[in-house]
Amino acid sequence: MLRLDNVTKRYRVGTFGSRELVAVRDVSLEVRPGEVVALIGQSGSGKSTIGRLILRLTPASGGTISFDGDDVAGFKGDRLRAYYADVQGVFQDPFSSYNPVFRADRTLELVRETYFPRLGERRWRDKVEASLAAVRLDPAHVLGRYPHQLSGGQLQRLLVARALLLDIRLLVADEIISMLDASTRIDVLNLLGDLKAGGLGILFITHDLSLGNYLSDTAVILHRGQVVETGPAERVLARPAHPYTRSLLASVPQLHHKWERTGRGVPEPAGEGA
Repeated sequence: MLRLDNVTKRYRVGTFGSRELVAVRDVSLEVRPGEVVALIGQSGSGKSTIGRLILRLTPASGGTISFDGDDVAGFKGDRLRAYYADVQGVFQDPFSSYNPVFRADRTLELVRETYFPRLGERRWRDKVEASLAAVRLDPAHVLGRYPHQLSGGQLQRLLVARALLLDIRLLVADEIISMLDASTRIDVLNLLGDLKAGGLGILFITHDLSLGNYLSDTAVILHRGQVVETGPAERVLARPAHPYTRSLLASVPQLHHKWERTGRGVPEPAGEGA
């Protein structure tokens, strides 16, 4: 379905763009239908940049991103609109994804205007109710409300519902639960698990190894814009082969250890990344 081959992203930085910053370097990965791929790395590792590249929010500097074998860089007009009907993203801060002057029903109505302009009112209402039911939201409790009247968890689930209106095949989930409280996190994770069981492919971008382990089939460890380890999540997170992955695991707080008995300040392995 989705495939990245040696994808690189460079930015010009400094005065008059005098310096080059390589945010992503030669990244390759694949997401198949019904598979959750966890893209794991610390802040600044390039995770969100990869999500933006997949969603065509910024162009790649090198390599290929393909969907069903077609290079997405060449998509324009109707083909690009069709791509967004298959591929959508949900981001870390749900509040920034909404226009505060629009109620929730208007946010969903924008999808109708773009993709289903000929769909009758009754059929559209049934479609909206089905998508909200899939994310366990009551239409009577959310559709007439403004973003500030809904919780972060409700807003995130509403974003997923909006994506489901399009019958998407791939969801780019970029740190979508990092701003939620613990009880709401598990609800959103279980929702993603249900969608996975229904055949949706998910790129789950996170800095939290425990979250990646909970949900994913495949783990991709990113360090300074490069993939340093990849494989089945159980193997990568239980028996890591790369020093950087081992350092990440060693940095995770343990519930059965008190702060006084933990070794603090795990050093970053020398010579890794660039």
